[in-house]
Amino acid sequence: MTYLSLTQSPDQIEITSINHWNIYNLKAIEKELQTFFKTLQHKSIVWNVGLVESFDSAGVILFRKYYLLLIQTHNVKIIGYSDKQKRMYDLLEKHSDSATISIKKPNIIYRMGKESVEYIQGSREFLEFLGHTSMAFISSLRHPKNIRLKEMSYYVHISGINALPIIALTAFLVGLVIAYQSAVQLSKFGADIFIADMIGISITRELAPMISAIVIAGRSGSSYTAQIGAMKITEEISAMKTMGFDPYYFLVLPRIFALMIAMPLLIFFADVVGIFGGMVVANIELGISYEQFITRLQSALSPTHFLIGILKAPFFAVIIATISTFRGFQVSSNTESIGHYTTKSVVNAIFFVIVCDALFSIFFTGIGI
Repeated sequence: MTYLSLTQSPDQIEITSINHWNIYNLKAIEKELQTFFKTLQHKSIVWNVGLVESFDSAGVILFRKYYLLLIQTHNVKIIGYSDKQKRMYDLLEKHSDSATISIKKPNIIYRMGKESVEYIQGSREFLEFLGHTSMAFISSLRHPKNIRLKEMSYYVHISGINALPIIALTAFLVGLVIAYQSAVQLSKFGADIFIADMIGISITRELAPMISAIVIAGRSGSSYTAQIGAMKITEEISAMKTMGFDPYYFLVLPRIFALMIAMPLLIFFADVVGIFGGMVVANIELGISYEQFITRLQSALSPTHFLIGILKAPFFAVIIATISTFRGFQVSSNTESIGHYTTKSVVNAIFFVIVCDALFSIFFTGIGI
């Protein structure tokens, strides 16, 4: 949560105090104020306190402390204050010698309540985002000629083709590790040839989809969040709305469609590279020739295992693209929030990909596939 919003013009800086300036948020507020002071330029300053949702004496003391520092070197004007704020400021001014700030640590009840409120608010925002995205998707189905194919092809290239090297390296190393560990155990029982079964089924059914999704969540998902977040800070999204362009249609849908196209291809590529890594280890460690490995793989690996892995691709793509773009829209008007929501984007996307994969495993096991 942020407590300061900064707007700069050629001749002045406007500071807007927002959210709750109280004893529980003093550390976070002072951290933002200190960051602002480090980048302070010699301009006149307008400090707007009219958007503060709540305040107490500790918040007013902190405001007074930095206000007195500012007026020593800058021309500062305070606007938006209420009568209650003015009375509290005057009261503390009279007793400034004895006015101190004691930081109170929130108790567990307060923290639980605050986190619950933030969770409910975040859920409401996500449902609203899904609603807007769904309406844009329905509109694109009704008017397919308006689908932005150029932007889709661009994101397929950025998220798919450019991700091939890291997907290849990761899948190869995972295939290598799985084969090494399997070779040690299988050689004890003289079942060396079954390494092809283990590598083929585990890679195509579980590991390749999971590896590809995690890499894309960390690589492309974070990129989506940062891109949209930067547009939010520079008010490009507000400008799009002003000009009548739907940001969900122009920014969200092309990314979702692009990942839905790229993800199955990436998983297929990871299947091939991962199995090749296992094949190399089987040849080196167990003396199984490439011909023997491929022959055994053809009999052990049914198309069902491969198709199950590919089936997961569009679901993973929708999860990653939706979460990453949603977090981008949540970015507030400071650069620090880009890092905050980019981290949230990657963590949330990976978590829900794993949950989705677990649900697939339970479902397919339940129906005997």
